[in-house]
Order: sequence, then C-alpha cells, then structure tokens
Amino acid sequence: MAVEEFLKQCRQSGDAAYAAFRSLLERLEDPKSRVDARVFLSDLYSRVGSSDDCFTKYHFRIQDIYLEQYEGYRGRKKLTMMVIPSIFVPEDWSFTFYEGLNRHPDSIFKDKTVAELGCGNGWITIAIAEKWLPEKVYGLDINPRAVKISWINLYMNAFDEKGQPIYDIEKKTLLDRVEFYESDLLSYCRERDIQLERIVGCIPQILNPNPEAMSKLITENASEEFLHALSNYCALQGFVEDQFGLGLIARAVEEGISVIKPAGIMIFNMGGRPGQAVCKRLFERRGFRVSRIWQTKVLQAGDTDISALVEIEKNSPHRFEFFMGLSGDQPICARTAWAYGKAGGRISHGLSVYSCQLRQPKQIKVIFEFLKSGFQEISSSLDLSFEDDLVADEKISFLAYLASTLKENSYFPYEPPAGCNKFRNQIARFMKTYHHIPLTSDNVVIFPSRTVAIENVLRLFSPRLAIVDENLTRNLPRQWLTSLAVEAAETSLSEDVLTVIDAPRHSDLMVELIKKLKPQVVVTGIAHFESVTSSAFVQLLDATREIGGSSAITCSNPLWPGKKSEDEAILKALSKTVEVLEGDTSLISQYYYGCLFHELLAFQLADRRPPLERSEESKSVEVIGFSTSAISVLNNAELSISGDGNSLIHMDVDQWFLPMPSPVKAAIFESFARQNLIESEIDVTPSIMQFVRSNYGFPIDSNTAFIYSDCLQALFSKLVLCCIHEGGTMCFPAGSNGNLVSAAKFLKANIVNIPTNSEEGFKLTEKILNKTLGTVKKPWVYISGPTINPTGLIYSNKEMEDILTACAKFGARVVIDTSFSGLEFDFEGWGGWNLEGFLSKLSSSANPTCCVSLLGGMSLKLLSGALKFAFVALNQPLLIDTFHSFPGLSKPHSTEKYALKKLLALREQKGVMLDVVKEQIKILETRTKRLKEALEKCGWDVLQPCAGVSMVAKPSFLDKTVKLSHSVKDTASGEKDATYEVKLNDTTIREAMAKATGLCINSGSWTGIPGYCRFTVALEESEFELALSCLAKFKSMIGN
Repeated sequence: MAVEEFLKQCRQSGDAAYAAFRSLLERLEDPKSRVDARVFLSDLYSRVGSSDDCFTKYHFRIQDIYLEQYEGYRGRKKLTMMVIPSIFVPEDWSFTFYEGLNRHPDSIFKDKTVAELGCGNGWITIAIAEKWLPEKVYGLDINPRAVKISWINLYMNAFDEKGQPIYDIEKKTLLDRVEFYESDLLSYCRERDIQLERIVGCIPQILNPNPEAMSKLITENASEEFLHALSNYCALQGFVEDQFGLGLIARAVEEGISVIKPAGIMIFNMGGRPGQAVCKRLFERRGFRVSRIWQTKVLQAGDTDISALVEIEKNSPHRFEFFMGLSGDQPICARTAWAYGKAGGRISHGLSVYSCQLRQPKQIKVIFEFLKSGFQEISSSLDLSFEDDLVADEKISFLAYLASTLKENSYFPYEPPAGCNKFRNQIARFMKTYHHIPLTSDNVVIFPSRTVAIENVLRLFSPRLAIVDENLTRNLPRQWLTSLAVEAAETSLSEDVLTVIDAPRHSDLMVELIKKLKPQVVVTGIAHFESVTSSAFVQLLDATREIGGSSAITCSNPLWPGKKSEDEAILKALSKTVEVLEGDTSLISQYYYGCLFHELLAFQLADRRPPLERSEESKSVEVIGFSTSAISVLNNAELSISGDGNSLIHMDVDQWFLPMPSPVKAAIFESFARQNLIESEIDVTPSIMQFVRSNYGFPIDSNTAFIYSDCLQALFSKLVLCCIHEGGTMCFPAGSNGNLVSAAKFLKANIVNIPTNSEEGFKLTEKILNKTLGTVKKPWVYISGPTINPTGLIYSNKEMEDILTACAKFGARVVIDTSFSGLEFDFEGWGGWNLEGFLSKLSSSANPTCCVSLLGGMSLKLLSGALKFAFVALNQPLLIDTFHSFPGLSKPHSTEKYALKKLLALREQKGVMLDVVKEQIKILETRTKRLKEALEKCGWDVLQPCAGVSMVAKPSFLDKTVKLSHSVKDTASGEKDATYEVKLNDTTIREAMAKATGLCINSGSWTGIPGYCRFTVALEESEFELALSCLAKFKSMIGN
C-alpha cells in the first residue's frame, strides 16, 4: 500500500486509522514482509512529521522522544514513537516517571525481569530496555489498542529506517528484550506464573465521574472515548484506598506481591493529590519499605474531570492537595481547584516517584495468599506498617503463620492441657540451646500467665509458708498476703493455712529470709544485674538445701532441685492442675510465642560445651510433698489421657473440631492484622449485655458486674473460692460437668451431690431441691442450662423458674452455666429463656442471701476451638467484692475481645453468621442420631439429646470383662503380646476403651450418673467415622 493510500484510509476516522495500523503490524510480525513494512513506517514519518495537525487530520502522530536530557543517559539519543487518540499520549506525567526511574543506579534493571503496568504506547517499556538491558520487559495495558500500537513502536525502534536490526552491546535487539500484552494489571504474569524482579507503573488515580462507563466490556472495537478514559480514570476496586482515588494502584501493589521475587522492587508514579502521607501509607500498610526518589509538580491534565474528588471531600473529612499554577506553594482542596479550573485557571498537583521493597517477602506473600482465598474483605484492616523493625519482624512472622494455619486447617487440633506439643518442644530446645539446661517437652507446662502458674503451684503444694518475690505477689489471693500465721506455719499441720511473705528481688536478702523463716516454697526471679552469671541462682538453691525439709521454685528456671523422677512427678501434677483449674491455655497465644521461639531457634549458636545430662545423683534433701487433698483429687479425676495425639480420638473434651466458618477465621485474623485498636472496638460489655438479654432475659442494672477471662474454668474456680470464703457448700446435680466438680474438690470446697433420676432425664426439679437443700448450710447450686452438659437436654423457661423458686426458698446462691447452650437443635422453635421479670420479682421477695450469677463461655457459640472467651455476670455487691479479692485471672487479650465483638455483631444481624450456625447445628443433630444408632447396635442405652455437643449412654455390658494388651513399656519383659483382663465398671471402662481402640470418652465417674458415659460429637469428620468404628470394635472384644 502506498503512503497516500494509507493516509486516505486513516483520514476517514480513528477506527479506520487503527485498522490500517493493525494491518501494518501483521506485516511487521511476518519476517518476510518486516523490512518493507519498517521502511514504509519511515516513509510515513517523513511524509506527515510530528505536528498536531497530523493527529487531528489522520488520527495518529509519530514523534521523537529525546532521552539524552535525562540523568544517566547512555545509548541512542531518541526513540521514535506513534500514538493514536484512543491511548494515553506521553506528557509531563510519564516524563516525570521516567525521570524518577533514572534516579536509580544503573543496576536497577540490568539483567532483570521487569513489567510495566499501564504501558500506553510503550515508550517507557522500550526506554527501559534500551538503557538498562534487562533480561525481559513486559509492557502491559488493559487497552487492546495500546498493546497493538506498542508492538508497532517496538518494531519501529528495534529496526533502523532501512529495516535492519539494531543491536546493543550484548548483540541483542529490542525484540529480544521486550514483549507487550493485553492485561488487566498483572493478570498476564499471574496466570502464567511469571516471577518478576521489578514492577513499574504509571496508572490512573482518579475515579471516573461516570462509574457505569467503567463497567463496559473492554474490546478493540470499543469507542475511542471509552478506551482513552482507561488511561485517565479508574473504577472502584473494593479497597479502602478507593476513597482517595488510589484503589487501582492498591490492587496493582497486592497483585504485585504475588509475582514479585523476594528481593524485588516496585516503582510507582503517584500523584500527590491525596497527600504524601496517604500515598506512602498505601505501601507501608502492606509491608513495604518506601522511599521517595523523585518529586515535582505538574499541571493537571485539562481533559481530566476531578469532580469525583470533590464528591469524596463532600462525604469525608479528607482534603486533597492541589496548587494554583506551578508556582503556588499553598495547597487548595479539590472543590476549590475544580472551581478555579472551571474559571479558566491552571491547577497543578505534586507528583512523586516511590520505590518500595517488601520487608519480609516470604511471610507477606503468605498473608496475601490467605486474603485472596476468600478473605479479601478484611484486607482494608491489614496494617503492616511498623516504625520498629524488631516489632515488624515479630508481628509479620506471626501473621504469616496465622494466615497459613487458618488457610490450611479447617479446625484447630486437639492439644494436651499441658500445652501445645510443638510449643513445649520449642521452649525445651530454647532452654537447652541458650541456657544449657537439658530439658525435653515433658519438662514444660504452659500456663495462661505467670500469676496463674504461681497460684496453681502454691495450691498444689499448699505450703504453710511461702516466700514470693515482691514483684510477683500483686495478683495472689488477698487472704494469703494478709495472714500473720508465720509462727504457726512452723508447727501447724493444717493444709488450709497458707501464708505468703513477699521479699525483695535481691539474692543476699532472699537467702537471709530463707535461713530465718525456713519456708516450704520459694518463688523468685533473678535481678537483671545478677542474671549475668549463675552464682546468685546457685546461692539460692544452696540456701534451700541447708534449711532441710523445703525446696525452691524459681521463675527464672523451671528445674526443680531434685531427682529426675521427682521432676517428672511435679510436672505431671502441674499439668493436671492446669487442666482442673484453667482448662487449657489459648492456642493462638501459644502459636504467637511459638513464632518468637522459632525465630530465636533459627540462629545456629556455636556451642563448645559438652551436652548436659540430667543427673540422677544429687544431695539427699527432703522435698516438700504435694497437698494430700490436691493429689487425691488429681489421681481420682478423669483428666486427659496421655499418648500419641494422632492415635487418640477425643470424645471426652468440650472443644470444637468441626470446620471453622469463614467469618470466624476472618475475625481472628483481622484482630491481629489491625493496629491501634481503640477502646470502643474492644469494649465487649455492650455486646455481652445484649447477648445475655436476648438469649436468657437475665436482669442487668447498674450493680451488675461483668468479669471476663479466656477460660471458663478459671471463672468457675473463683466462684468456688467465693463459696469457700462465705463458708458455703457447692451443690452439684448428678449429671454435671466432671471437670468443674473436680475443680471444686481441688479447691477443698464443701460439696453436696444432688441426686437426679432417669425418669426426669437427670434434670433438677423443684421437688428434688426442696428435699436436698433443707439440710445444706449456705448452699451454692450449680446448674448447667438452658442446655445441660453432659446430657444435651434442655431446661425450659418454666422448669428454670421452678428450680429458682426452690433455691430462693433456702437462700441459695445459684450459678447458671450457659457455656454449653446456644446450639439447640430446634433452633427456630427454641426462643431461649426470658427470666428478667421473674428474677426481678424473685430478688425483691426472696431471702436476701439468694442471688443468681450467670456464667458463660463463647467458644461453642461462635463455632471456634481457638477463640477462648468466658464471662460471669454478678448482681450482688458483696459477692462482687469477694470475687475481686481473688485477682489472679487470665484476662482475654484485646484481639480476642475484638474478634468476639465482631462475631456477636454478625450474629445479631441474622445474616451469614446465623446461617452458618444453623448449618453446623444440623450437623450436630445428624451426628447425635448416627451416634445413637451406633451405640444402640453395640448394646448401649442412649439418652437422646436435644442440643449441644454431648450426649450420655449406659452400656449393657458393665461387669463383663475385656482382654487388653500391655504396651511394651508396661511389661518388664518387653513382650508386645502380653495381655490382661479388665472387669468393666465406672472406674475402668474409660481406660479400657482408650487402650483397646484409641477412643477417649468420659465414664460415669465423670458424669456423676452411675453407669452413664459421656460422648462429644463436635469432631472432625474422619475422626467421627473412626469413633463409630471404635465402638463396634470394643463391643466385639467384650467377653460373654
């Protein structure tokens, strides 16, 4: 085609000109016609030049872009580039961006894989390849016409006017280094898993004033106006930065995280209209280190409508930054700039080039992979900006671990009450590596807090006199710290007298006190100036040995100064104490600190010392024994069965192992992803009050106190201590939670068991209470309801009113435990309780000592095994004061409060969260029916549950025998096939079933109902199926 004929076609319209150039591109792509096509381009340029008249007349323009003016210039002086009306025309904006790129060292792009976003006509992409000789540069643009024109420009600059290739110093042409593709941001690279070392971008940052226009399908045949708008405007992207017009850049950055290599760099041109702080924060909150490498002012393009920014200012306190002309230095807002521009004035704005690099590339990639797996809505809460690098390393590492855990696991696995196995192993390795103390995970017990650990240790040993570091006594029970029975402590044999003396954290003073007072237990830390060497620690240990009949515990060292066998007994007892009084320690907290230990253990410390071993030979000293009552309770309580966690199926724990709903995962992650949570975001009291009112009708007034913990058993234990303080008696109905009964026994409470019968479904009745409470001194009645644990039956509103009427008659204090409620199978028909009117009337007419306290745990209600949160609502001032005299509670972390508040709000909205609850309840109901069928086939009499996660059943084969195999460690000969027979009853059936099948259940000793065992059904699917198989296997092993 002759030049004149080509120009005639171009003159018809912009679409006709584009069609002509597309045909020319086909000739350039064909090696056979490439030379002629390139020569034709040269002739065309000679014919029309680069005048604006050509753009208007022929709908294209060819112009030279001179490169020698830019800092660090090397190579050819100019690039020859073509543009058409439907693509971005090079102007100050892009020239400033290229200026910023030139501020980097020459090595920035050399031999690198690069992508340019919003490449337009491709001039910057080609300029990068020409100057810095990268391995490959991908020019990407959403405008299909821009991509075609970029290819034409590439051929125009890769070959000279005669159509001959132009080689660089490495004997390559631009065609070897550059490729252009149609791509919505980085979709081309992401879909092909192209990993990039550099990402540069100069993309729109103003919302289209006509949002509907941006929803049109992008094709080559779209109108010129629409395609050109793609280079000036962006649509809403679903990011918080949309409010500043930066949503498209925010999406580009997040897409870039998935394809950028670990040492990769992103470079973006940012208009300063939203303000420099906003621009920097876009990168910093996503985990980037940011530096501004170039800044200037440019005139606002006359064809860009900024009315969308005016609308943003109208609806928010934010103000954009414009200037009057290029010389103005006082910023004006978008509304003023818009008015000034409409009146004919020229407005300008700042323009900066930012270079950014990920702090921790591997971890941040994991975080964003998690967000893109269905949690994109919480990305606006993510904040990875930290002024302190050490804090950044700590927080980002944990967020990556949490993201990976939530993405890969549908539920949080069972961990022993002593602590997560992995975490305990990390602590043992840390102590061995850094302090040369030869520990294993069996020597480590995890407590919720140091205060809880000290209090539980003292309760386990019940020493008559203990000396405790003054920095560690603040949260111990007030009664221990005010007792003056120091002299009596030397002779008294009563375990109920416990006196704590606080002492200064100075080894010389502590040793003097030990020698004079001769305590049974010492709890101390080591002052920082004394911790440099081990001499102070050794001095303390020697002092305890010298006084005889006592021992020492130090918070700075978990070793007990005795034999290995003694250490094992102590650690085992401490583990049981945690389970009885605390339940367990928050898994997420253990994961958090586990990440810190992982980082510490990643350092390979050179150790020239020989490995230490635990010595079995030590000076003979009399070590204080356990409290007789405490060890009796621990030995008789049905606590967790130890063994390989993978080989045991736990139907004996009140935990949630069903798939965790997405809203729960999102709330947990968001609670850690946020920074600077304000008080109103973590104040859970209004949400808890609303929950209590709507579900139970519990009366709340100005005297009501809500107290929180991360463990239900900890709150219950404090209530038991209040009962003991008042000289009361804990009354448990037969068919109560065995863990809570064990806690009361451990704390030495007076206990009365209230009989129940099978005809009533083992429920409390007014008749039973009238018969029992008349002989009880100061009764405290524990009631599980509306859902009863362990039976899974429900107390109706009328039944509860009758029960409370009977309790009020005897002035009983009532503790209603609602922690197993909220999962009623008839979810639509069950309306909860409405006790407000009844309780208000009761409180005004009943015995003044009568009061009702509400105990609740939220883990099951929120379908989460990881989110631990419990509360108690107290209405009587005297009881509140008594409760606060036992201060050693492990309080929920702010992250737990944030997540809880968010999830309770979702439940109140009756949307997705409520639908998920209903779905999970259906699963529980189906599980109980299947378990009932399986049990009945195996000879069990089943009590059909109506709610919750547990049910009870009585085997017909009690008093029969089952033959079991000894484990190798249980036999002196080491024979694996050694067997023994066990007669089944309430004390043996649990262990027999666990040894025979690996299935853990609770026996009648735990439920308090003779013969009836407890089963929980909120298991992972495959484990539930295995549990059903275990029941059949056990039945087949029972003798006739």
